Amino acid sequence: MTRTVLTIDTATPAVSAGVVRLTDGEAPVTLAERVTVDARAHAEQLTPNIVAALGDAGLAAVDLDAVVVGCGPGPFTGLRVGMASAAAFAHAIGVSVHGVCSLDAIGGDTSGDVLVVTDARRREVYWARYHDGVRVAGPSVNAPADVPALLDAPVTAVAGSPAHAALFGLPVLEQVYPTPAGLVAAVTDWEHAEPLVPLYLRRPDAKPSQAVRR
Repeated sequence: MTRTVLTIDTATPAVSAGVVRLTDGEAPVTLAERVTVDARAHAEQLTPNIVAALGDAGLAAVDLDAVVVGCGPGPFTGLRVGMASAAAFAHAIGVSVHGVCSLDAIGGDTSGDVLVVTDARRREVYWARYHDGVRVAGPSVNAPADVPALLDAPVTAVAGSPAHAALFGLPVLEQVYPTPAGLVAAVTDWEHAEPLVPLYLRRPDAKPSQAVRR
């Protein structure tokens, strides 16, 4: 069976949309990808990137069989934009939408024992540990200095945000952002789409005022 899949990820500064062809028993093939790296442009750039990716692939929305979206961990605003857009798009064309851990779309393309980190702001990182592309710890959010003590086994390399990966004093891999093929490869069940659940991992920065709470 062959599926044509729209991918969306807004869990990192990369506003990503892609089109992937997936044939049973074969590796995902990326037909098109549009990425804008701007942590403040998720809402503005996502829809244009989706439209452009479909155009680059020579496809229309009706040609799609599914939508895959990265559910974080990531910032509240970015995740809301990506997940809401994915759900609305899938509903509009009558296809399933599948949520995956965005870190898996980075770590799934690694081998050996690898740490994947992305920017969590507040001088913290989102992280997960992978063994031969399979997540074995995390996702969690901590200060970079605290992560090594939380690992249940040593790692030999770090992938993800280059600025944060460099803090660990290990070889830095080329995998930086979730890729369309990585997002598709992270789906474990194409027959049953579970409700989308964002991986926020912590409370939002904004808090209601004392007057509102009363």
